Amino acid sequence: MKAAIYSYHADRYFGHPGNQPVNENKAQLVLCFGGIDLLRKTDAYELLKKRFPAAAIAICSTSGEIFHTEVMDDTLSITVMEFEQTQIQSNQINIAAYPDSYEAGKELIRLFPREGLSYVLVLSDGIYVNGSELVRGMNESAGEGILITGGLAGDGSRFSSTLVGLNAPPQEGVIAAIGFYGNKIRVQHGSRGGWETFGMEKLVTKSSYNVLYQIDNYNALELYKQYLGPEAESLPGSALLFPLSVRLPGTDEPVVRTILSIDNNSGSLTFAGDIPEGSMVRFMKANFDKLTNAASGAAESARTSSHASPGLALLISCVGRKIILKKRTDEEVEAVNEVLGDQTLLSGFYSHGEISPNRIGGRCELHNQTMTITTFDEIQ
Repeated sequence: MKAAIYSYHADRYFGHPGNQPVNENKAQLVLCFGGIDLLRKTDAYELLKKRFPAAAIAICSTSGEIFHTEVMDDTLSITVMEFEQTQIQSNQINIAAYPDSYEAGKELIRLFPREGLSYVLVLSDGIYVNGSELVRGMNESAGEGILITGGLAGDGSRFSSTLVGLNAPPQEGVIAAIGFYGNKIRVQHGSRGGWETFGMEKLVTKSSYNVLYQIDNYNALELYKQYLGPEAESLPGSALLFPLSVRLPGTDEPVVRTILSIDNNSGSLTFAGDIPEGSMVRFMKANFDKLTNAASGAAESARTSSHASPGLALLISCVGRKIILKKRTDEEVEAVNEVLGDQTLLSGFYSHGEISPNRIGGRCELHNQTMTITTFDEIQ
């Protein structure tokens, strides 16, 4: 496998000095992560198709683009991959054609021939798609033995419109997936949050999809405000600093859920992912050093071995982390680079949600407020 990364801005491509000699006429896959304003005024698909004519081209809007150890805004971060012994197949659907995100997820995976399929990369609309239900549907169709990672498109911190495209200009509502075939592709993954939990674990007693009404039969918003103390006066903005750790029914590993909005009239909180009744939750708070250390931990999990550096790492981190870290955002990307080494090219974006298993061999989950890393290599 050969890989190269480029940053496109000011009408120019800027290549990384560590790029491998990819044949632009033979590259099979191009991933383009771009600021939504730039995508709306630039025909990114035609731009990339001219340079990489044989490649499947997936485009996704972001809340920030990762170009190796830099975090940028309103650029295109472009990843080009040329395989020697791996075949890829790409499929897309539009959420508008399905009754719900669960059925969309099931159909998306069903589109792929099963023989030889080892891994699927998913890039989804980040507004109209319920990420939790999408993941549930994909897991239902995938069964065991097929790794799925990816993320939900972003639009800065606006949460109003996202764009995804596959072999076409990007648009709203699209869910794109790329399947990798063969036994020579080696894909590893890691996901960490780095948040501090506090308080006792509590039971979700009333909820509807991603809207939480009651915890331990108490009004969820009032209980949340009690735990926040003086920070409650800054809601909903301060909610990014205090997500929830959620242990879904029937699982042992918790996931993180970000609060998108609050409703004082109903006393509810709306999250960027479902919180089913019967879930166990704990309150969390930000710790800057732990957030950066968690990025290192995700990289350790995603390393292909203790000695070798993978050729490419795809980083998908949460917009909430970017908002919290602010000028320190580069630090979590640099922490990944320190673990994986300079021979590994880094690319990716800040998202509205991250898709990755919690553990090796597990099914994919929707995460918020995590750094999720997927590494790629071909073995001889």
